Amino acid sequence: MSQQTINIELPSDILLTLNESEKELKKRIKLSFAIQLYVQQKVTLGKAAQIAELSRFQFETLLSENKIPISSLELEDVLKDTETLK
Repeated sequence: MSQQTINIELPSDILLTLNESEKELKKRIKLSFAIQLYVQQKVTLGKAAQIAELSRFQFETLLSENKIPISSLELEDVLKDTETLK
């Protein structure tokens, strides 16, 4: 998988303020970005997991722990699909 590097500017004391390493902050930003894109339905679950550098299962677990729906299907959709399959 090829990578794209994007530089963003943050206050110089951000690492001190958050008491995090640069590596931890990068991970937090990627994870937050992946979740936001998924919630906005800009990317699939698999692509969001890839952005967050997690397995799909790990990403689904994280979403579940944060009470973020893994599927956008409504009950009506499920019932309609069930009838279609009959």
